[in-house]
Amino acid sequence: MIENLFQKLEELYPKLVGFRRDLHMYPELSFHENETPQKIAGFLMSLGIDVKTGVGGRGVVGTLKGGKPGKTVAFRADFDALPIQDQKHVDYKSRIPGVMHACGHDIHTAALLGVAKVLSEVKDELEGNVVFIHQFAEEVIPGGAKPMIEDGCLQGVDVIYGAHVASHLPLGTVGVNEGYLMAAGDKFEIDIIGKGGHGATPELTIDAVIVGSQLTLNLQQIVSRRVDPLKPAVLTVGSLNSGDAYNVIANTAKIRGTVRTFDEDVQDLIEKAIQQITKSTCEGAGATGVCTYERGYPAVWNHPKETKRVEVSAKKIVGEENVTKEVLQMGMEDFAYYLKEVPGSFFWVGGRNPDIEAIYPHHHPKFDVDERSMLLIGKLFIATFLNEVATKTIKQTSEESHV
Repeated sequence: MIENLFQKLEELYPKLVGFRRDLHMYPELSFHENETPQKIAGFLMSLGIDVKTGVGGRGVVGTLKGGKPGKTVAFRADFDALPIQDQKHVDYKSRIPGVMHACGHDIHTAALLGVAKVLSEVKDELEGNVVFIHQFAEEVIPGGAKPMIEDGCLQGVDVIYGAHVASHLPLGTVGVNEGYLMAAGDKFEIDIIGKGGHGATPELTIDAVIVGSQLTLNLQQIVSRRVDPLKPAVLTVGSLNSGDAYNVIANTAKIRGTVRTFDEDVQDLIEKAIQQITKSTCEGAGATGVCTYERGYPAVWNHPKETKRVEVSAKKIVGEENVTKEVLQMGMEDFAYYLKEVPGSFFWVGGRNPDIEAIYPHHHPKFDVDERSMLLIGKLFIATFLNEVATKTIKQTSEESHV
């Protein structure tokens, strides 16, 4: 059965390319997705799939009921774009100024729609149900996953899987890892209030630029001197804004940054340290500092059993030599919220191809991937759902490890 489904998916490939390129040409920013969810819902409805729109705000959820009893498996794809000007030289480059799909969410969406099309044609033969979760606003905290969950997108779901195309992995490869995969991502803002004045009389002022600069340096000591070096953490100050004239000492300054961690105790330590250092640095200079710290997405933690199931499927599809153990990444993903509710796994699928200049990193103005990565994502989703000899293989692998 699985070979037949794979063939159907490959025959569908030109249509998937067309759908993906349409999304790529007309991207929509997080929390501003209007046309994209309508296109997705229309495609799913045309397949006879039960569709709910407006889930959690702008999400779309399709449910395909199989003809035989079994588990309910969910697959998730995101569909929001980024505020980046597309600089690629291709026919399908973004036609929306300052907005582009620079992370592959259009690939994810088209791939999952392909899976829906293929499985809908054999629904009477399926054991169990499939839920297609099309999520809005992955790129911007607070994200779309949490409100979609609160609105019931996981109701009745036994297990969930998600895939992300990877520009750092060659086409035809798969990256998996059980346990932690991606970091928790928080953001902070610090408002510094000093005392402005003339640039020629600094003794009469409290220079917000100086205070902000000193605070930026002091914050860098948190990870290097307070965090256990065996526990990964990143603290980045992304912006320091102050002043607008060459001869005026600034009255205020604003610092913005992000924190990435895996362990909650490290996350707590860094948040507390930022507050402490802000207070002491500002007060020491006679200024006032107000820090706002916002917890973002939790860390992505893949369940071992479900990750092994993906790994087994991947090895059968692309060969053992093309399946790698993916290293921890400090990027964040709100797929983590789903994994806190039900078992599942999130994995990477290679899309890098130098022959078509698909070599740029995610969020780059020239980002692109080989569209054939959609086929591999689709095949992995189908194989995982069907559990094609996975249970036997996992059991056999476990028994061999004890020999």
